[in-house]
Amino acid sequence: MEKRQDIILVSAPNKAGERFIRGLQQIGQPVAGLANSIREQERLKELGVKTIAVVDTANENTWVIPDFPVGSVYLFESSLNLSCRYIRVCRSWTAKSIYVITGSGNPRLIYKVLGADYVVHTTTDKVSFLLESVLK
Repeated sequence: MEKRQDIILVSAPNKAGERFIRGLQQIGQPVAGLANSIREQERLKELGVKTIAVVDTANENTWVIPDFPVGSVYLFESSLNLSCRYIRVCRSWTAKSIYVITGSGNPRLIYKVLGADYVVHTTTDKVSFLLESVLK
């Protein structure tokens, strides 16, 4: 049986996340979006993301493993609460690395305790340096 290629899962609620998705698309990396609202789904579709995992972060019963092989996860922070919930959801979906990309001063330890492997602090929306982690 042929092994399906892992798909990178991205929550992209901001310009940095959008740029990262475009970068993945440019290098031909399969990407899926992570959304918890119709608005986020529409934004991802506008970016050309065809595969979208939709979760109700308030209802753990909806945290069903997607029907695609989830690889690394990149969560671009929009709020501490949402990022924490996304980490909890995604950690149950993959053993691969989870990255949280933040521009805030939120404590990194919270994300690490919940299961994030890397917390990247950046104040710019130019995140092409993250593509290096994908190409490894």
